[in-house]
Amino acid sequence: MQRLAVALLISNVVIVVTGGAVRLTASGLGCPAWPRCSGESFVPHEALGVHGAIEFGNRMLTFVLAAIALATWLAAIRMRPRRSSLVRLSTLLALGIPAQAVLGGVTVLTDLNPWIVAGHLLLSLAMVAGAVVLVRRVDEQDRPPQPTVPAPVALLARATFGVTWIVFYLGTVVTGSGPHAGDAESPRTGLDPAMVSQLHADFVFLLLGLTVGTLLALRTVNAPQRAQRAACWLLAIELGQGVVGFAQYVTDLPIVLVGLHVLGAALVSAAAAWLLVGLRDRGLHPSSPANDPTLNTP
Repeated sequence: MQRLAVALLISNVVIVVTGGAVRLTASGLGCPAWPRCSGESFVPHEALGVHGAIEFGNRMLTFVLAAIALATWLAAIRMRPRRSSLVRLSTLLALGIPAQAVLGGVTVLTDLNPWIVAGHLLLSLAMVAGAVVLVRRVDEQDRPPQPTVPAPVALLARATFGVTWIVFYLGTVVTGSGPHAGDAESPRTGLDPAMVSQLHADFVFLLLGLTVGTLLALRTVNAPQRAQRAACWLLAIELGQGVVGFAQYVTDLPIVLVGLHVLGAALVSAAAAWLLVGLRDRGLHPSSPANDPTLNTP
């Protein structure tokens, strides 16, 4: 179950990156129809060129993700004794995949409307966060969670998590107003790219400040190491994102840097979720590898 949960997390990150590649290579309408690739066929043909192959490849990766999600759900269903928390989480993540497929179809049918494309990415980032929670829950017992930090520190960490999602949303608005539409004929939001980029940057600075504050607070109260490590990783990824974001802005948005920024967003989502689940403790499940002394390191 743990291996499947980790595989589900990795595959959700990969689908975010490949989805970004579809957009950045202007292949968003490489398959101009949905659910078919074209009006006549479910698979691309020579007339659709490389863009059709790229878009179709991303669609096929969705089936790989679906297979992993289904295997994870079946593993949760077959566990004995039954753990309802894992069944609920794996069910939610499995249902997110057809929801993504439908939303992806709507983006194609609306000629890559930037607001719908934004929702497509945000749902993917939410599924990354959900997969992180599942990975953690596999290792835990099912008893009620006990807080591991004082309430003000937990509130600060939750505020950091909330601002993270504001930054995600504003990032999609920036992209929706910029040049990478996914297709040369696709609409833009009509917003001033410089204005929304500045607003996005302002919230990034707020997020960095909150993350630093959360990390210092966790160390002050001697929070569990997993929470402190998560805060460290979140801060490190945010700093990397800031460097990439600034570089792509001053170099006129080269697709390689924008692609790295998309990957960074997925990693930020994972780290922010890992931080939150580190603020409470349910005790290790007896079957957790962490209970095996042969696997523990000093």
